[in-house]
This record gives sequence, C-alpha cells and structure tokens, in this order.
Amino acid sequence: MAASGRYPPRLIDAALALNDNRLGEAEPLLKAQLRDDPFDVAAIRMLAELAGRIGRYKDAETLLRRAIELSPGFTAARANLALVLYRLNRPTEAIAELATVVAEDPDNPGHANLQAAAFGRLGQFDDAIALYQRVLADVPEQPRVWMSYGHMLKTVGRQADGVAAYRRAIDLLPSLGEAWWSLANLKTVRFDDTDIAAMEAALADVDITDEDRFHLDFALGKAFEDRRDAARAFAHYADGNARRRTALNYDADETAAFVDRSIAVFDADFFAARTGQGHPASDPIFILGMPRAGSTLIEQILSSHSQVEGTTELPDIPLLARQEAAYPTGLADWSADRLHAAGADYLKRTRIQRRSDRPLFIDKLPNNWAHVPFIHSILPNARIIDARRHPLGCCFSNFKQHFARGQGFSYALDDMGRYYRDYVRLIAHVDAVLPGRVHRVLYEDMVDDTERTVRALLEACGLAFEPACLAFHETERAVRTASSEQVRRPIFREGTEAWKPFEPWLDPLKAALGDVLERYPAVPASL
Repeated sequence: MAASGRYPPRLIDAALALNDNRLGEAEPLLKAQLRDDPFDVAAIRMLAELAGRIGRYKDAETLLRRAIELSPGFTAARANLALVLYRLNRPTEAIAELATVVAEDPDNPGHANLQAAAFGRLGQFDDAIALYQRVLADVPEQPRVWMSYGHMLKTVGRQADGVAAYRRAIDLLPSLGEAWWSLANLKTVRFDDTDIAAMEAALADVDITDEDRFHLDFALGKAFEDRRDAARAFAHYADGNARRRTALNYDADETAAFVDRSIAVFDADFFAARTGQGHPASDPIFILGMPRAGSTLIEQILSSHSQVEGTTELPDIPLLARQEAAYPTGLADWSADRLHAAGADYLKRTRIQRRSDRPLFIDKLPNNWAHVPFIHSILPNARIIDARRHPLGCCFSNFKQHFARGQGFSYALDDMGRYYRDYVRLIAHVDAVLPGRVHRVLYEDMVDDTERTVRALLEACGLAFEPACLAFHETERAVRTASSEQVRRPIFREGTEAWKPFEPWLDPLKAALGDVLERYPAVPASL
C-alpha cells in the first residue's frame, strides 16, 4: 500500500489505538495488516513508531529503513528515522536524514527543532541557536520551539535569554508544563503569586495531558519549597512522581539481580586473569555514581584544568556493554582482542564530542556506576571518580527532579533507596577486588574543605594543581545537565540540608536504605 490513499479499516483502528497509547491493541492490528500486505509502508511506519515508544529503537530503525526502501519519497518515515537516530545517539546520521526531510517539507518547524537538537548533541551550539532563531523569525507562534530554544540558551550560560524564551513559550501556551518545569529546573528562578496561580489553573484543567500535569506538579513543588511550605511542596512532588511512575516499567528487583550477577562474575580472579588486556588509552575520566550527587560540580572543576575537556553524559558505555546479550555474565568469555576492540570503539564513538586538543576528557554519565567492571576491563588506564552524597540528600534531590529520559528508579522513594543501596553494594565490591581503582569524592567534603578535596581529586587523575580549578564557577563552557546553573556559582551549603524539612515523609526511603543510611559515609560490612 502507498504512503497515501485510502487506508483499510484495520489500519485506521491501529492508528486510533496508537493515538490513545493503547499499544497492546495497536500491535496485533499492525502485524495482521503486514501479514496480509508486507509492503504496506504506512503500517511499517506505525509499527516502528510503536517500537520507538517502548524503547526498541533498533527495531524501529530497521522498520523505518524498510519503509524508505519501499517508498523513498515517504518523508514522514524519514523524519521518524531521524528522530530514532537522534535517540540512538547518532546525531550526525540524524542530521543527514533531516537534510532530505527539510528539503521536502521545509515549512515544518518540528524538523528544524530536531535538527537544532542534533546540533546541540554534537556540541554545535552556535549552529543550533542560529537555526532556532531562523525558525522563530518565520514562525514565532510555536511554544515548543521557544522552549527548545530556551534549553539551548540555558546550556551555553545565557540564562536571562533562556528565561525569556521559556516565558514566551508559556505566554503562547500557559498549560505547557515542561516550560514551567524548565524555569523551575534552573534552580535560580523564584515563582511569584501570579506564576503559582497560573500553574494551579493549568493543573485544574481536566483536558491537559499527563505529561503537562506531572511537569506542573514538579514545578509547583519547587515553588512551594522555595516558600518553605514543605507539606504543599511534598504533596506536589509526590503527585508528580506517582503519575510519572505509572508510565515507566522500572523493576528494582532487576537492578538488584544485575548487581548480584556482577559481583559473582567480576571477582579478583577475573581481573587478575585479564591484567594487561583492554585498550591502554588513559584519555577518559569517568565521573559516576547517583544522579544529583555532585557529578556536574566535579566535571566543572576538572574541566577548568588546562589538560581536561568536559563533554556531557555520554551513552556509549551502556550501549557497548549491552552488545553482549548475556551481559554481565557473558563478559567472562570475551577474548583479549575483543576487550581491546571495545575500548577502541568507545574512543572512536566519543571522538565526535571532543572540541579541543586537551589530552583528557570527561564522561559523566552517572549510571555508569553499574558498568565499572566493564570500564576497567576495556579501558584499564581510564580514571574513575565516584561522586557520592548523603543518601537522604541525594535521594530526595532525585525525587524532586524530573529527568527528561531514563532514571526510572527515581519516581518512588522505596525504588530510590534500593537503587542507592545497590550502587553502594557494587562499588564496595569493586573497592574490595580492585583496591584504589575508584577515587571517591564526598559532596559534603567538597563543601566543607573544597581545596583539600580538589587537590586530592586532581592527584587521583594524575594532574598538577591549577588555581582555576578552585574558581570553577568562572569557567565558560556549555553544561547540559540539571545542575547547569548551580555550577556557575561558588559551592553552596544549602544542598546538604535541603531534605530536612521533608523528613516526616521519607520513611519509605529510610527503610529501603537500611544500614547504608546509618553507616554513611562508611559502607556496611553486610553488603
């Protein structure tokens, strides 16, 4: 069937099911349609969209390439492919597809929006900002484009311009929850009575989407926290998290089982047998641990050194690790050549993020804590920094943070406590079998004795002390994480105690943390 024309009733039913997010109903309809007509490119595209919604991006890519092969002029499928490539962290390929899409459909601001986001992923921020400006000059009434423009301005440190862009998005669409949350997420904006009334009015609208609703809850939580109204703030944080949690398929038992398998496989004998294997490069510095534990602060400090380049949270280690179907147990069967090749592949994949000739670069994906044994196996000379923060301060900071993607553990207090515990458990095992391999930085030490902590950090990375590392907030660079504005200020103490007004509601978190909380910063022997 062609990409246009009269659609069969079964395909129409599938489209309606997709529109309502009834994926379980859409999938059999689409597969039945393709059994009858394997060349129906509209059905192929819909099945790819379904795969993308549940995170099966490789399947989506395969389906979309098939649709384009059958119908090279199917612009909508090519646009979908560009989005999938972007989400697979292949922005160069996404931009190449978008060049064709934009030529065929030049008036669609969504294509330019994705193109600009891909430029940003590559660190080409000036190109991204210029593209947003051209789009908004032609179609200024696009609230979501204004919001994306605000994201890019925030990333490069143009906070006032970013705030103005977010405000413009809200003027155009007052119920756009993500724009309100983007303002809150700057951590420096204080909402006034008019703002709060506008958010509450939007939240009361029964027709807004769940996504707008939970973004508004997170933003209102921040608004009431700033006013020291902990009860109302927590109520909004709890509602936003509960609504977000229902859309996620996170299973804390799976994380615990993964850590169990890793501890079983990666013992001292495993590493002793592989001494001298892997790729010898010492370029990468991995900063990992829990999100909201100070990793962006550590990155900013290190990026202020003349020998170190900051990049962003790179997805490459998890992608490389998961190429082993039986990961982590299957890693025991990897040859020396394969370990070396994986290290080389990581360096090749991340080269696109490098913008200078500084010899070292940072990968600050926090969730890489789960892959420390893999990192050591493929890059034994890489530096590994564990950013750690008090369990209640760290976990509650995650609970009140809405992440754009991932971090499924962070939307329930008990999930969060178990995740933190599993993180501590695996790193404690690494400390036991590879003593001294991981350098730990406690957030509280960074606050209480900044210079001593920074000097120890630099020594662990094999770097001489440079005064610029203590004046990190003066370093001009793009920061693409939730802490982007905080690291542009000197270290502040409030972050160590922000959880305390909310302690009456944190019992599920405390119970899940158990003796990890009681012993912090020491690690319980029972782990």
